[in-house]
Amino acid sequence: MRLLGFSTGAIARSNFRSALETLRAFRLPAIELSALRLPELEPLVMALPELDLAGYEFVSFHAPSRFQPSDEAWVIKQLVAVVERGVPVVVHPDVITNPSAWQGFGELLLIENMDKRKAVGRTARDLEGLFASLPEARFCFDIAHARQVDPTMIEARFLLDACGDRLAEIHISELNTRSQHEPISACAIADYQSVADLIPENVPIILETLIDEGQSDIATELDRARRALDESQVLQPALGN
Repeated sequence: MRLLGFSTGAIARSNFRSALETLRAFRLPAIELSALRLPELEPLVMALPELDLAGYEFVSFHAPSRFQPSDEAWVIKQLVAVVERGVPVVVHPDVITNPSAWQGFGELLLIENMDKRKAVGRTARDLEGLFASLPEARFCFDIAHARQVDPTMIEARFLLDACGDRLAEIHISELNTRSQHEPISACAIADYQSVADLIPENVPIILETLIDEGQSDIATELDRARRALDESQVLQPALGN
């Protein structure tokens, strides 16, 4: 049974308390606390000690996805309080301008592959140098980002082959033409099934499908994610006579 959960930002953008309240009834085993925008970071970090997260087997924290290099030291200082609680932090590679400053996070630093908007971090080759600078860091695989960069899913397999020993978390959703996370379609399910065999059963799956405005619902997206990562659905090559 896969460890499934949601990003709080997908449930209630910028309102982690509302998201946690909504998700409580579903008793999911995993959750990602989202501070995707810089102003969201400090309030979420300050609230972390008082949040009731006892029912979750896996908790992660998504750092802001965009900030200036001049803010990097301040962001790291805020995130130290997160990793000190043993919570892994998902970080976009393009905001890491001083890798040595992040080394203290060790294996609690999860580096995520990027979508086509970003100039770096989209491919296995892109990430190779960063992981060389941060050898203890682990990998957050965003399957929707990989599919957007290469719809054939070949790059997705390259990423999982190259970084599979670092794999610590999966992000799942679908991206629209503006690179916004949307509910998972039937086509995406079929594409994601093609790499499901490379994703171990024990790696936590975090849904980033935006349903904050009624685009879908929690139960439907959980079912779609389960089907998308069902490796039994992977088409096997036909055997010759």
